[in-house]
Amino acid sequence: MSDAGGAEAGGADRLTIGDVTVTDEAVVKRAVKAAAIGNITEWYDFGVYSYLTAIISRVFFSGLPSGLALVATLATFAVSFLVRPFGGLFFGPLGDRVGRTKVLSVTVIMMALGTTLLGVIPSYAAIGVAAPLLVLFGRLVQGFSTGGEYGGAMTFIAEYAPDKRRGFLGSWLEFGTLTGYTFGAVLVTVLTTVLTDAQMLSWGWRIPFLIALPIGLVGLYLRLRLEETPAFERLLAKSPQQKGTPTRDEFRLIFTKHWRSLLLVGGLVIAWNVTNYMLTSYMPTYLTDTLPGHAEEGTTRTVSDLMQIAVLVILLVLVTFLGRLSDRVGRRPVLMAGCAALVVLSIPAVLLLRAGGLGPTFLGLLIMGLTLVCFSSTCPSTLPALFPTEIRYGGLSIAFNIFVSAFGGTTATVMGALVLATGDLNWPGYYLVAAGVIGAVSALLIRDPARQPLAGSSPSVSTLAEARELVARARGGPELGETP
Repeated sequence: MSDAGGAEAGGADRLTIGDVTVTDEAVVKRAVKAAAIGNITEWYDFGVYSYLTAIISRVFFSGLPSGLALVATLATFAVSFLVRPFGGLFFGPLGDRVGRTKVLSVTVIMMALGTTLLGVIPSYAAIGVAAPLLVLFGRLVQGFSTGGEYGGAMTFIAEYAPDKRRGFLGSWLEFGTLTGYTFGAVLVTVLTTVLTDAQMLSWGWRIPFLIALPIGLVGLYLRLRLEETPAFERLLAKSPQQKGTPTRDEFRLIFTKHWRSLLLVGGLVIAWNVTNYMLTSYMPTYLTDTLPGHAEEGTTRTVSDLMQIAVLVILLVLVTFLGRLSDRVGRRPVLMAGCAALVVLSIPAVLLLRAGGLGPTFLGLLIMGLTLVCFSSTCPSTLPALFPTEIRYGGLSIAFNIFVSAFGGTTATVMGALVLATGDLNWPGYYLVAAGVIGAVSALLIRDPARQPLAGSSPSVSTLAEARELVARARGGPELGETP
């Protein structure tokens, strides 16, 4: 694992004002907004597709029996996860070579176009088998571009943020995640309520997908207004060719020199995303289909949707507060709290869901949500610190997408198969406990990056006064009055 010290400064005793990055508050705010809107786009798509699965199966897969149509719809959705690692392998190293801003501008508009495409494709009844093939194409575009989005967004915010505020600013990335999913869920719920079934099936379902395009255009506008991150500009300044890391060199560095960081990122991603997809992807099915199918109470789809929206709103309120807390107490305590909750509270949470009734069911979902927010608030600032600037985008994108695709995106499928094979309805709890153990090992092995410069980067502060104070402390005496 790379050391997170200010290596670029050339040693604390030689630190000068010119070695310290002084951030512009207005630029940092624009960077956070530009990065977060990509997550809004990604998770808006996830929420809308999840909530409209039944209608999509009737519109685009009507040539199949109803059961197979639903399976085909879910399989088409899963394809987007399968291609994410390829997007990470392509866009990640590209972002380290040509720049974060350029690549993130491409990924945000590609995600929006992939989602919007579903809103304009004619039905199976109109164009036959071309309809599901076009849906598949749209999901491939969306998944491929998403593979280059999140690692880049984490890199983008982390490299713009002052060291002392990286946890707080990084948590806004997951504020965007929660906002996108909640917005999609609320929009579909409102449309389903105000439109008749016939209207929803005829044209109403297209509205949420079409809204993705203006969201993506706003994201593109915000990202094109920003310059490259200070850390990447420093990297280019040291290169005679004014270029970033060549792709071949990047892959060699990631898989040989930084393999340990790759695995540590993977362990935290497993704990984070198994919890995430258990709550957002599998729990609606568990409550509305799995439990009633095993002669237990469960809930209706509407009640499940409303409770999940309520939990997400609570997480929206908490996520940035926990991000700020991690700047004060460190990332590891917050991460370990989430891992401990997974190990200790996951099975009780599942038992509450099985108990039935609105109160116990909501409490079970809330426990999962509060566990999730421990990771959502801190991982966006923790993971970028594990890779140096020259391979940060690529290392994050590759590690994140491999482990999300292998463990996060498959959570619902694995849970459904295990419950079906064993008849044990507590499997979601067992799975979360295992994820918590893996996450705890990773959290214990990382060096806590709170209030520290990113690996291989110079210190970053909010004001010139902080920069002078930092130089003075590094020299063990008063600042000598250098000018930047």
